[in-house]
Amino acid sequence: MNERLKKPFVNYDPDSDVLYIVAQEGEEEEFVEIAPGVNVELDAEGKVVGVEILNAS
Repeated sequence: MNERLKKPFVNYDPDSDVLYIVAQEGEEEEFVEIAPGVNVELDAEGKVVGVEILNAS
């Protein structure tokens, strides 16, 4: 596993104003919108791989 992914980390893209929290390594298979502009990304087993927050600022 990538050393960086042993713990969750946060990435912010100021150009698109998106905050992304990486929870674990994995491929996104689907996402669930839990609130307007807040998506939880899931892998094939339904485990959370990340959280995406649109219009974060």
